[in-house]
Amino acid sequence: MFNNIQGTLNTPTNPPTDGAKLTPEAVVGQLRAIRDQLPEIVPQTPKQRTAMRKAAQIPPEVLQASISVIGASDDVSSAIKQPASDVNALQDETNRWNAVEIELKALLNGVSGANLERRHRLARIAAQAYGIGTQLAKDPANVLLVPHVQEVKRLKKAASTSRKKSPQTTPESPAPTQAAPQQHTLDAPKVEA
Repeated sequence: MFNNIQGTLNTPTNPPTDGAKLTPEAVVGQLRAIRDQLPEIVPQTPKQRTAMRKAAQIPPEVLQASISVIGASDDVSSAIKQPASDVNALQDETNRWNAVEIELKALLNGVSGANLERRHRLARIAAQAYGIGTQLAKDPANVLLVPHVQEVKRLKKAASTSRKKSPQTTPESPAPTQAAPQQHTLDAPKVEA
């Protein structure tokens, strides 16, 4: 399997890693290539995942002792239609795929954190640009900035209004008593046009 993955990843659209950083598009391509080669991908609804998690909660020692029951009696193995060797192989496979799951979660956490930093940096730059633009637009020499600053102001107001709208309540569901936390917006002095 790993030979197939390696062969798929080293294509002209996904060059081999030679120390160069991958583009987001190359990463997506490689992840899709890996996904297509995985033996089982099972999308589940949150409700299904919760039900399966509850059913699968069994202490490891209880699980191992229960599997031993299968090996101790051919009658048990026949009744559940599972030989002990197959059950032991499933347990081993589960443990090996758990390691994959842990690595993928760590990768996702790292990518998510890096993207959050990028969004934060963009928000800071945008706030600075708006603040400086607002100040400069007050000078008649910078009249070209006025429509841009006014558009940002209009868009901020529209975004603020849509966030403040609460869902309509019915008599069966009373309005919430606690206000939702306000998100940080870009604030700068008002521009007089």
